Amino acid sequence: MEFTLVYQGPLKANGSIKDKQNIRREFHKQLAKLWKQEPLYSHEQGNLLENIVVVDNQPSNSASIVQKIGGFLFAPLVCTKLNLVAELDITFLRPEPPGRIVTQGGDIDNRLKTLFDALRMPKEEQEIPNGDISGENENPFFCLLEDDNLITKVAVTTDRLLKPCEDPSFVNLLITVRTKLTKMSWNNMDLG
Repeated sequence: MEFTLVYQGPLKANGSIKDKQNIRREFHKQLAKLWKQEPLYSHEQGNLLENIVVVDNQPSNSASIVQKIGGFLFAPLVCTKLNLVAELDITFLRPEPPGRIVTQGGDIDNRLKTLFDALRMPKEEQEIPNGDISGENENPFFCLLEDDNLITKVAVTTDRLLKPCEDPSFVNLLITVRTKLTKMSWNNMDLG
């Protein structure tokens, strides 16, 4: 499968838990739309997201990809249960001349770490901002990744963002995602 996620907004080096959750919410909206299209729509109507009864923080349906963390039910597309990995091709536009790896908005590697953390579901409740609850249309809360270790390839192209902006951490990102199968099963044969 191949699709593109878009993000416009602040991307800070060493972003806070709240920063990551805000970015995660932007991706959730796009991924929720993706789950309404084929081939994911057939899986949404099937057993990957349905029959979710959580017992001891695990869904009772063995085919379900939904995982409970705190008060949220997360549904990561790229996960070990589906035997999927992801390749990312990122176009990273920022309000600075091209070629400046260490920037006024933060160095690229730490900003990418914030991005990767926002693309994955939280690993534990402490990675969700205190008092945060799932909002309308966030049940389940769609994420790209179960774990950022499932990223097998990353290509990053940086360039100048010509849109005027006051915040030096502001970015426009185009993230082309390619999912790949590590092992074929009935639940994933059309997802890789």
